[in-house]
Amino acid sequence: MFTVLRQAEVYAPERLGRRDLWIAGDQIVAMAPELPGLDASLPQEEVDLAGKRLLPGLVDCHVHLSGGGGEDGPATRVPPLALSGLTRAGVTTCIGVLGTDGSTRTMRDLVATTLGLRDLGLSAWCYTGSYQVPPVTLTGTVRDDIVFVDPIIGVGELALSDHRSSQPTLDELLRVVSDAYVAGMIAGKSGHTHLHLGDGVRGLDLVRRALDQSELPARVFHPTHVNRQRALFAEAQALSERGLTVDVTAFEADENSYSAAEAISRWLGDDLPVEQLTCSSDGAGCLPVFDADGKLIHMDVGQPITLLESLQDLLKEGFDLAQVLPIFTRNPARVAGLAQKGRIAQGLEADLIILDEHNALEAVMARGQWMVRGGKTTRLGPFEREQQ
Repeated sequence: MFTVLRQAEVYAPERLGRRDLWIAGDQIVAMAPELPGLDASLPQEEVDLAGKRLLPGLVDCHVHLSGGGGEDGPATRVPPLALSGLTRAGVTTCIGVLGTDGSTRTMRDLVATTLGLRDLGLSAWCYTGSYQVPPVTLTGTVRDDIVFVDPIIGVGELALSDHRSSQPTLDELLRVVSDAYVAGMIAGKSGHTHLHLGDGVRGLDLVRRALDQSELPARVFHPTHVNRQRALFAEAQALSERGLTVDVTAFEADENSYSAAEAISRWLGDDLPVEQLTCSSDGAGCLPVFDADGKLIHMDVGQPITLLESLQDLLKEGFDLAQVLPIFTRNPARVAGLAQKGRIAQGLEADLIILDEHNALEAVMARGQWMVRGGKTTRLGPFEREQQ
């Protein structure tokens, strides 16, 4: 089956102008300002986009695919994400994480959930480990997980500066990060370590010391939630000068934090390298509030749609789409070593989203399959109908 898209205003993520695309199976097989019609004998669908914007599908580099939470007992474990929870947010590529709970949430479950999403048409990978040190693994070691288990690309989300972390020392952190790094070299994967940052006063101190005292390249450290405190975000900005790429989370801000859109705006306003910033949703993760004794007093749940909403907020503020789009597409794909993702080009998989004139999500295509059309979900997971 061929799909022909006509007269799309393509952001790849750089603006290319009007383009026609031929899509065969899961790939973009041709793209040009004007392509001829296909032979009428071929099965095909032609769609005239009439100048609507065509973007790479969003790359969400931090999603609790098998569910997060559990900080206030078994009843607070967040359910796994459904397929449409991702596709309705424009996400066509995701990376799964475990969080605080590496006991009732297992690597077996996370890998199986990741593979299940692949079967449903999404592009999905995951990290090995959780908040804790030593990391929970599938095979027994970080190195073997990354080398031998296809969906596992690195370690995450290992927690720093958080009362829920294992309070790792510098040596413990370096051992985990170096194991992931070398495994990535052996396997041809990113081998990076995705670091959860909490509200602790130490902030990014361990990362700074790791850069000072080891030979590891800055690219293998990827701290997330750096917009949760304004002082932490300032630290992250300063470390960008050393080549660190950091991740902001699309959650609701308070007086002590920045929303993802505000953090991105400040980053760009300070003329920091756009390629060193990513944004993720923390979808299906617990967003807890604790008192001074570490007792949970309030809990919310992350939603993948906040990723799209953060991009839409930036467009409302007047940012150029080509300027901010890499933060949600090409940059997280690069950090994760997924060179075929986060871009639109001939020969790449057809992971595409269409925005209408009001920046609303009109359609989503993942690996050449329509997931959303006309703003409505066209493909659900096997159990979603029963839940609706």
